[in-house]
Amino acid sequence: MAVDLKSMTPKQLEKLAADIAKELESRASKQLDAAIKAAAKAAKEHGFELSEIVGSAPKKRSGKKGSAKPKLPPRYKNPANGGQTWSGRGRQPEWYKDAIKAGKSPQSLEI
Repeated sequence: MAVDLKSMTPKQLEKLAADIAKELESRASKQLDAAIKAAAKAAKEHGFELSEIVGSAPKKRSGKKGSAKPKLPPRYKNPANGGQTWSGRGRQPEWYKDAIKAGKSPQSLEI
């Protein structure tokens, strides 16, 4: 489909540019969704959930800069190494899992 850009008004060109940007964003989103589904399928074939491999559920890119969530304050502390902490969100650290397996309660690990 050939478009004669020279015969278009500035307003028509701006609309065309906006439509193109919207379509590119839609296609990129669809490609990302397909990649996530393929990665999840591959992980499952090997006996894992995708979140176990990547650390958390992959998130769609919003395209906004500076939209990162603030870091949460630590809630739990490793009794053997006070420098190791965990907010209670995301994957459980190995020291936390080991302490729970050893019979410690989550409350005893709270800061």
